[in-house]
Amino acid sequence: RATGRDVHGGYAEYMVVPEGSAFPIPETFSDTEAAPLLCAGAIGYRSLRLAEPEDGHSLGLTGFGASGHLVLQMANHLYPRSKVYVFARSEKERAFALELGAAWAGDTTATPPEKIHSVIDTTPAWKPVVEALKHLHPGGRLVINAIRKEAGDRESLLEIDYPVHLWMEKEIKSVANVASRDIRDFLELAARMNIRPEVEEFPLKDANRALMELKNRKIRGAKVLVM
Repeated sequence: RATGRDVHGGYAEYMVVPEGSAFPIPETFSDTEAAPLLCAGAIGYRSLRLAEPEDGHSLGLTGFGASGHLVLQMANHLYPRSKVYVFARSEKERAFALELGAAWAGDTTATPPEKIHSVIDTTPAWKPVVEALKHLHPGGRLVINAIRKEAGDRESLLEIDYPVHLWMEKEIKSVANVASRDIRDFLELAARMNIRPEVEEFPLKDANRALMELKNRKIRGAKVLVM
């Protein structure tokens, strides 16, 4: 069960949690910067671990929001010889990816300069998944970083052609939930390597506007509600 999905309380000012579920925030981060680190950052870190990249192997990111822009920074620090290719529908997201050091950025249906060893998908749709499988290197892995997928374009899955999308030992792996270890390790890594989220603050009264901007792909990094 998740707060904000299954139960109310996502906008609470105070909460009680088990000691093992509370984590000290490195002093280098403000409260606003820390907010996306605990969710988008930690799940992005777990996704990157599950992708099992190697330095020098290419990495793809489909979608470039709160999680994606942190994963790109992590990958640039941890795997400096690897090229990161970003797929995003928004031209502004693609420009932001290049600004943060992506080797290439294109639309979700674009063809990258080379086959990719591992791809992390952070989109709510199915079409990018099908496209990513097509661009995987033989033996490559696709990691789906999502709690759920929308049903609007589920028919895209019918486009999967075994020899094109799945053959040659390609793998698909999903991400469930972050573990305590992921959060502790990521916070330490982010502080040590100065990985900083791009944040846009909204007062609580503008929460619906922030949600609509997310829905309409008006994204640059993460949106944070300030109480």
